[in-house]
Amino acid sequence: MRLKGKAHKYGANVNTDVIMPARYLNVSDLDGLAKHCMEDIDSEFVSRAHTGDFIVATTNFGCGSSREQAPLVIKHSGTSCVIASSFARIFFRNAINIGLPVLECAEAAEVTEMGDELEVELTTGEIVNLTKSRKFYARPYPEFMLEITKKGGLIEYTKERIRAKKR
Repeated sequence: MRLKGKAHKYGANVNTDVIMPARYLNVSDLDGLAKHCMEDIDSEFVSRAHTGDFIVATTNFGCGSSREQAPLVIKHSGTSCVIASSFARIFFRNAINIGLPVLECAEAAEVTEMGDELEVELTTGEIVNLTKSRKFYARPYPEFMLEITKKGGLIEYTKERIRAKKR
């Protein structure tokens, strides 16, 4: 599964409150929520981001509350993948559950700058910074996680497995 886009770079400890500010959690429409993605850390993110782009950060991305809206709005904003040196475990699992690819690669996170063009292959974990002509490797996804991502999340993956068993 190959992904390509530009990097939107952030630092350490990007918490779920800046990814999806709590003051908007009364909005039930995902389109409405996504308009506020990253608003408290980067007010230009939504207007600057394009479908397929990446969020890149250093350590502890997604720390804070366990709200599932954080990875949901990132995915709904068109972001194809989040690359970070490390993730808060609950954010990492929530991202996988909703089908948002996340890769841990400290080297790629440190070298990448805002606007760099990236290409990622989830099956191998290869991250190529096309702007800097550098290649990095994250741990590749196991087959079942690739399938969850391809299906758009754990719910659709599980529904398909249940349907397959009924045949």
